Amino acid sequence: SYRFSIAWTRILPRGRFGHVNPDGVAFYNAIINALLHKGIQPFVTIFHYDIPHELEERYGGWLSPEIQKDFGYFAEVCFKMFGDRVKFWVTMNQPNLLAKFAYMNGWFPPGHCSKPYGNCAFGNSSIEPYIVGHNMILSHANAVSIYRNNYQETQGGYIGIAVAARWYEPLRNTTVDQLAVERAISFNVPW
Repeated sequence: SYRFSIAWTRILPRGRFGHVNPDGVAFYNAIINALLHKGIQPFVTIFHYDIPHELEERYGGWLSPEIQKDFGYFAEVCFKMFGDRVKFWVTMNQPNLLAKFAYMNGWFPPGHCSKPYGNCAFGNSSIEPYIVGHNMILSHANAVSIYRNNYQETQGGYIGIAVAARWYEPLRNTTVDQLAVERAISFNVPW
């Protein structure tokens, strides 16, 4: 198999406020067809950190529940255009890292943060990662629902999510260390 991402901006440069870009669709059709011609199964990630700039400008991107409609629309365009050949879908690549690094630390675009995590021009590190995470989880669930209800039976594919997960072990065999491990896991893993 070969895993790759479909750039939202290449398929829908303006999100649902514009048209589907036929050149973008042709680009990914060529990749998918070439892979299948060589006997390689495409393993497609729908979202890997890029969203149309217009969605940031109109309503704040992942900070707004509006993103759920846009992500669902983008996912459905992908299922319609490529699902006859793609059997393995990942809705999002490591959304937990985007929530943290873009909205807590400000390291990834759009670069939101607040002290003590960074000195960004805007952002609130105390709440924005959770708002973004919430909208991402609901966007994932929406895309899965769209696929399962409208495409999975006829296309015969699978859909999931790829989260970044670290494992933690207690330093000592004590209750305090075990509780610390449980807190770390519950904060970082259960997406």
